[in-house]
Amino acid sequence: MTQAPVRQEVPQTASGAAPAVPGDAADILEVARAQVLEGGEALRQDQVLEVLRLGDDRLTELLQLAHDVRMKWCGPEVEVEGIISLKTGGCPEDCHFCSQSGLFTSPVRSAWIDIPSLVEAAKQTAKTGATEFCIVAAVRGPDKRLMAQVAAGIEAIRDEVDIQIACSLGMLTQEQVDELAAMGVHRYNHNLETARSHFPNVVTTHTWEEREGTLRMVREAGMEVCCGGILGMGESLEQRAEFAADLAALEPDEVPLNFLNPRPGTPFGDLDVLPASDALRAVAAFRLALPRTILRFAGGREITLGDLGAKQGILGGINAVIVGNYLTTLGRPAEADLDLLVDLQMPIKALNDSI
Repeated sequence: MTQAPVRQEVPQTASGAAPAVPGDAADILEVARAQVLEGGEALRQDQVLEVLRLGDDRLTELLQLAHDVRMKWCGPEVEVEGIISLKTGGCPEDCHFCSQSGLFTSPVRSAWIDIPSLVEAAKQTAKTGATEFCIVAAVRGPDKRLMAQVAAGIEAIRDEVDIQIACSLGMLTQEQVDELAAMGVHRYNHNLETARSHFPNVVTTHTWEEREGTLRMVREAGMEVCCGGILGMGESLEQRAEFAADLAALEPDEVPLNFLNPRPGTPFGDLDVLPASDALRAVAAFRLALPRTILRFAGGREITLGDLGAKQGILGGINAVIVGNYLTTLGRPAEADLDLLVDLQMPIKALNDSI
């Protein structure tokens, strides 16, 4: 059953309103409705930019359209996922948003967890009703020790927990892709992070193309592709639209949308948090650019959107959430998200053995 978005005052941008739109907002929304909702055809990059430029006075209408698109092309179910960091900190890369880089003065230090702790985390994740458990490591790419620990962890989890297993281990070689596929990893996460044109301002120790190469190997090996990024890292609206188009061209199975939570000691530690209305507008725009894709609320939504914004986002195109804590930051209590889904009458997706 399609739910109407919460009719409450929409948070304002720092300037009090979004940039003016060239052309008529009603026409932009009417075209998007006919093209995406009725025709199932994603918005192009230039159209996404028009949506991102819509004023705050059209945000409620935009969120309703994005929700209608999600309901028609994805259905009412919400996919719930938990994540665990197998290896935290000490990463040699210089991703400017990340407190796990060993190149910055952030307080995060290198640490590993053991297999029993990994299994217990999977058990606790499954108890929330989650169908997905993602094993993450802060590395450029996995070495033999990490691959061996992942293999042991997956085997131990499978012995005790009925849950799909995903991994996020950085950039891969073809041999490593094949190994993960043989382990039964059904989804691999590797975020492009931002638009290709903005990437050099975010990371300098590897390229956007290297990340894309890993994703293409993953897809060819038969694993599902999970690829998203972080909004609010100094990108322009044009680059935000470019990023949506980059992702649409990749055709990922899942897109996690993160919002920058500026971390002390990182190069982006002093950036402002993205205004809530800008974040919600982006959620809707990405849904219209990716009408059939799993669009997941991920890190930073608590500080960017709060409780009201989380509800508006789920009623504005989101159809998946990460529950509990993230890698180095606290999330909403899992119960809060699960109660919200019950309140909105959105069922948690059942474990699908065919995936």
